[in-house]
Amino acid sequence: MPLSHLMPDYKGTRKRTYNLLVSTAVDLFEKGAMPSVSELAMEAGVSRATAYRYFPTQSDLIAATVNVSLGPILTWKPHSEKTEERIDELLRYAFPRMFAHEGVLRAALQTSLQQWALGRSSPSPEPAEKRLERGNRKDILAMVTSPMKSEFPDEVIDKVIKAFSVIYGSEIFLVLKDIWKLDNDQVTEIAQWMAKAIINQATADKLKIEKP
Repeated sequence: MPLSHLMPDYKGTRKRTYNLLVSTAVDLFEKGAMPSVSELAMEAGVSRATAYRYFPTQSDLIAATVNVSLGPILTWKPHSEKTEERIDELLRYAFPRMFAHEGVLRAALQTSLQQWALGRSSPSPEPAEKRLERGNRKDILAMVTSPMKSEFPDEVIDKVIKAFSVIYGSEIFLVLKDIWKLDNDQVTEIAQWMAKAIINQATADKLKIEKP
């Protein structure tokens, strides 16, 4: 199971310490900082040994902060039985919280890019540090597209899931906010428009496959 899906079940003092470290990290990420585990320990007022016991690597730290930031999104359930309505539900539900914790999500993107660059420059096939695995959207989008299974070929559904994964995630923020300078409402509107276009193309592909 991907690292980003793991949620520790600490009790008592350990839970309070874990929550302190995570909340401190979230605050730092939201301010644009990119703290190491050692820097986080200093900011939170705990020993480096304690911080590393909870987060052996920065990937562990960022995965934990992403989980806290996404919160209820990870357990979201759709109401509609139609994929086109489910993806709209998801975007309306998830984007406000993602906007609120954009700093954490951008930190996760930055870490992924750094690890990619290190992997390209290192001659060793084994990464120097545990890689940050980002797979939360796979399960959610499989649920979003599940109504298509009775009508659409598997290869079309697979394309829809992968296309949805481009618009459901913080990557879309980089393009629409940083390049086009859109605000949150505009980003949501464009994502919803793209989702409709994906469904329309999937329908066209289905008809093309079925055409004798």
